[in-house]
Amino acid sequence: MPSAFNTHNTNPLSSYPQAWERASKVKLLVLDVDGVLTNGQVWIGAEGKESLKAFDIQDGLGIKLLEQCGIATAIITGRNSKMVLARCDELGIKHVHMGVENKALALEEVLKSLGLKPSDCAVMGDDWPDLAMMKQAGLRIAPAQAHEAVKEFAHFVTSRMGGNSAVREACDLILKSQNRYEELLNKARN
Repeated sequence: MPSAFNTHNTNPLSSYPQAWERASKVKLLVLDVDGVLTNGQVWIGAEGKESLKAFDIQDGLGIKLLEQCGIATAIITGRNSKMVLARCDELGIKHVHMGVENKALALEEVLKSLGLKPSDCAVMGDDWPDLAMMKQAGLRIAPAQAHEAVKEFAHFVTSRMGGNSAVREACDLILKSQNRYEELLNKARN
């Protein structure tokens, strides 16, 4: 079958041997927005304000599947955006921190509010501002187009780019490692 039809296959775990075990312990997935949930482009309208963001629909389902399994999700981003708030509301993401300069501190707040340890969380980021919060995580994930320094620091680099099902790939890895993927897939087939 052509590779274009093989959706959501994670990168070979032989390249990331620690990813499977780390993913099996995840109770919280924390996401940056621009470059992770989106392709990183910022569209500025005539008024000089951000006017558009595109989100991948399959990323959204991956987030919902994690939530169904009791794995919380959170957003920690340096930008403020009504579009992000709307998408988080649509997906039921309760922990949303926008306009954050110190992402590591915001992550500590989320962990404290959920009663979790840093080793219980996965963080997905794409650039230098994400490194401090990624450092705290039990599982560090980067999308394919992330800055080289972030990819080198990650436990797992997706084969897909941010805004193009990279988050879904991370969600699938977590679900598979926790033996929930097949159960959810079978429900969808019935």
